[in-house]
Amino acid sequence: MTDSVILDVWCELQCPDCHSALDDVRALRARYGDRLDIRLRHFPLEKHKHAFAAAQAAEEALEQGQAWPYTEAVLARTAELAERGEPVLLDVARELGLDVEEFDTALIDGRHILIVDADQAEGKAIGVTGTPTYVIDGQRLDGGKSQEGLRARIEEIADRLLAG
Repeated sequence: MTDSVILDVWCELQCPDCHSALDDVRALRARYGDRLDIRLRHFPLEKHKHAFAAAQAAEEALEQGQAWPYTEAVLARTAELAERGEPVLLDVARELGLDVEEFDTALIDGRHILIVDADQAEGKAIGVTGTPTYVIDGQRLDGGKSQEGLRARIEEIADRLLAG
């Protein structure tokens, strides 16, 4: 029996499909708590010009202890992010009471670029082509257009692993 299972969620913060996938992520978190380690992995798509900056901002939020609240708040504003760009990333940080100057500096100095690049490279290597994509127990489950049945599949795998 294993104590916890890792679920990697390959995500892009300017992606409306990732926003709709949050309900699944919340439900999984509610069902499993600490037994399911849900990790945000970055896969910014070139068609979304603010996605790369948003991924860096999410890493800064992680450093400040607010990765998922920040990610959820940015995903709730994908249209605004597309329209207004980086100021939205700073607005969200401000609303969550994070250190906005640190966010601004992180986006300028690029301190999180290597993490985002590494995630993207790993994603490509395992066949991620779009977001959201989930990986659990070495199995890749593509979200994208349809979330239908994905959560049930993740739960099936998680239950099996946790039962050992």
